[in-house]
Amino acid sequence: MTLPLSPPFTPMLAKLMDTIPEGEGWLYEPKWDGFRCIVFRDGDHIELASRNERPFTRYFPELIEPLLRDLPQRCVVDGEIVLPALDDTGLDFDALLQRIHPAESRVRRLAAETPASFVAFDLLALDDRSLLDAPLHERVALLQSSLAATTPPIHLCPTTTDPAVAHQWFTEFEGAGLDGVIAKRLGDPYTPDKRTLVKVKHRRTADCVIAGYRVHKDGKGVGSVLMGLYDDEGALHHVGVAASFTAKRRTELLAELEPLTHDAVADHPWRDWAEFMQAQAAEPAQRMPGGGSRWNAGKDLSWVPLRIERVAEVTFGQLQEGRFRHGSTFVRWRPDREPRSCTYDQLEVAAPVPFSRLVARPD
Repeated sequence: MTLPLSPPFTPMLAKLMDTIPEGEGWLYEPKWDGFRCIVFRDGDHIELASRNERPFTRYFPELIEPLLRDLPQRCVVDGEIVLPALDDTGLDFDALLQRIHPAESRVRRLAAETPASFVAFDLLALDDRSLLDAPLHERVALLQSSLAATTPPIHLCPTTTDPAVAHQWFTEFEGAGLDGVIAKRLGDPYTPDKRTLVKVKHRRTADCVIAGYRVHKDGKGVGSVLMGLYDDEGALHHVGVAASFTAKRRTELLAELEPLTHDAVADHPWRDWAEFMQAQAAEPAQRMPGGGSRWNAGKDLSWVPLRIERVAEVTFGQLQEGRFRHGSTFVRWRPDREPRSCTYDQLEVAAPVPFSRLVARPD
């Protein structure tokens, strides 16, 4: 490519804050729950690159023609690949994950069955000019003028300088599968691989059954604990993992949980998960751990079952398809709670919001 910027390229990153910052000079955007993507266009050539500098182009062929149609002839655009739910209830991250597949035939089929969209929120280069040193307000103005005529599946990201609108997005758009709100300084340049942005995510706690654990990748101690919640029929569903333990705490947990490994398999509600995964049968009646990772095929996802006796309070950000999106953090043990009391009805679930409303342009 002859663009002033070319892949591999690491995007600007964000640091987590508990509250939306307010005051002069802030620009706010919805935080999309998708795949961060840098689009490089040089004439008829398009490349899509992930946040981790992996190529995305082959996985989303349905975006190439729309990007060629709507983007300037020579540009670099920062944005997010998202997948609108087929039932118009917001974003479907689980379906988006399925799009990363090695088989070309499956990639083409899913591109037709579950097409993705691209939401643009920054302009990093235009023609022969790199815009990394330009202030955000200039980059956004150029982006909005350059992409003024976009049509689905290409969208301009909504923005506001009004913190009241940002708070409204934070509350109302959660039901669409959005992660929260991003705040940026209007006067800041683009800083690749630096956490200059601010992200404010939904954070709550839930009491979950601890049904097993995975050994840390260094082989010493507990790397993560597997969490479960009961449904109305009494089935225990795997809802995610809690991790981020210190090295000392990992060792302590291994000793603390060891007694619960005795006689844990025979009556364990997830004892059949391995047979299911090996048979690649239809969707099981309840969610179970142990599925393969499409991002790291060699990752060890084996786990140690525990007797269903322990309850822990954990953080979670968002519930989607019955599971916690993103990792959770262990807060504390709850010896006062019985495992059977850990049900889905303790969770707040936001009302669905159509994707079209998220990207709607002001009249």
